[in-house]
Amino acid sequence: QVQLGESGGGLVHAGGSLRLSCAASGRTLSGTAIGWFRQAPGKEREFVSAITLSAGSTYYADSMKGRFTISRDNAKNTVYLQMNSLKPEDTAVYYCGVTYRGPYYRKEGYDYWGQGTQVTVSS
Repeated sequence: QVQLGESGGGLVHAGGSLRLSCAASGRTLSGTAIGWFRQAPGKEREFVSAITLSAGSTYYADSMKGRFTISRDNAKNTVYLQMNSLKPEDTAVYYCGVTYRGPYYRKEGYDYWGQGTQVTVSS
């Protein structure tokens, strides 16, 4: 089992920034990737970004490139999502998940999920 806990969400004005954290514990995370997804009301959960914990390879959805940055601290088993230039359409619940098998960009490939953190961007 892997336990994941997201934090860092909140209310921010358009153009502002937030940094989300995803702390993982439990089963070994070697060979995994941790991804961020988001889900707005009435919409499907969509891929935001992912990072492999061993090599640190990063992946982004096209609409997030240049605004969001994913990083990891393996010593803390924590992955961060720095979100800049936030827009109202970024408003959603943001979830982190662990995938042992991929693909990293599909929610069906994830084995464990956190409880989510709300991000609200006002215009």
